[in-house]
Amino acid sequence: MEKRIGAILILIENKESVDELNAILSSHSDAILGRQGLPLREKGISVINLITEGTTDQISSLTGKLGRLKGVQVKSVLARYR
Repeated sequence: MEKRIGAILILIENKESVDELNAILSSHSDAILGRQGLPLREKGISVINLITEGTTDQISSLTGKLGRLKGVQVKSVLARYR
């Protein structure tokens, strides 16, 4: 299956989901090239940006699991490359 490069933006509004979120990220670490986190304390949220490389199925599995967490929003974009 063809690999894709992607960016995933994770918005965390519920800090109780962070442990489960980190477990999901660890279990998908083979598809994660980079991770940047930014706590926005004054707004009561945190933002994580992931750069990924993997098949559509691998990245969809990751975003699907993250999106089911309470108080977590996920948006992603994927691009093909040669």
